[in-house]
Amino acid sequence: MADEPDKLLQNDPLAEKGTTGAVHARSPVLSAAKVVVLILLASTMTVPFVWMLLASFKPPAEADLPDFLPNRWKSDNYHIVLSLKRDAKGKILPIHFGRWYFNSLFVASWVTFLQIVTSSMAAYAFARLKWPGRNAVFLMYLGTMMIPMIVLMIPNYYIMFKLQLLDSYPGLILPAAFSAFGTFLLRQFMLTIPTSLDEAAEIDGASKWQTFTDVILPLARPGIIVLAIFTFLGNYASFFWPLIIVKSDYVRTLPIGMLFFESKGGAGYGRQTELMMAATVMNIVPLIILFVILQRYLVRGIQLGAVKG
Repeated sequence: MADEPDKLLQNDPLAEKGTTGAVHARSPVLSAAKVVVLILLASTMTVPFVWMLLASFKPPAEADLPDFLPNRWKSDNYHIVLSLKRDAKGKILPIHFGRWYFNSLFVASWVTFLQIVTSSMAAYAFARLKWPGRNAVFLMYLGTMMIPMIVLMIPNYYIMFKLQLLDSYPGLILPAAFSAFGTFLLRQFMLTIPTSLDEAAEIDGASKWQTFTDVILPLARPGIIVLAIFTFLGNYASFFWPLIIVKSDYVRTLPIGMLFFESKGGAGYGRQTELMMAATVMNIVPLIILFVILQRYLVRGIQLGAVKG
């Protein structure tokens, strides 16, 4: 008899409908609220980029106005920045934006390649090879990450001066070709690869170098892609080191060139916001393309590299 009320409640269609109905009634509201919040957050991050893009198509008279959309679209701003056309006052900008663009891509690509080579080899030595003092050396190498980069600029500058590499591509590339962070990232990733693969390769007669190139590197590709993304983004936007070491316009990179763009572009006839926005849009295009293409590798590589510490 004591179980009869429970049975009645279980068989009551109104009770079941009331319970599940409340849940189903709340679900669309919560989903809609989440969508609204996400849209608001996304808008706060995308609106500045949208304004920058639209401002790059405005004529000079509308560049500093609060209007969001241009009344008259002008695509010549990009040609003016690249010194392919004269501006509204009939002047060719005394800048070499195309050269700066090439320099940034060239330096960032070489730094990325060299960091992948040096960091992967160091990570293999710290993760897969056994030698006396390995962990102590790794901790000391990892400790260099605690040193601020600004502290190392004077020693690096002095070394580049002695090697006569000031104001040159090697002077921009070599100091950034080695990374304790890259070594740490790839070491953590390589620790997740089973050691039985190394043993199987040794049984087949593979040397340490062959094991590294034919077994470990292909399996560490997601981690290498993550390092490549971080390295390229960081060096493409590098500012302080190029500011110190570069003197000539021929080797100047985009972050430094943008400063000269504003000063030279405004000399004699005022600041031109529309040209600054056009230059900034062209500046970030490679970063957007790189992220869109490699974003799935970025997420997967970070997840796999965090499995074992």
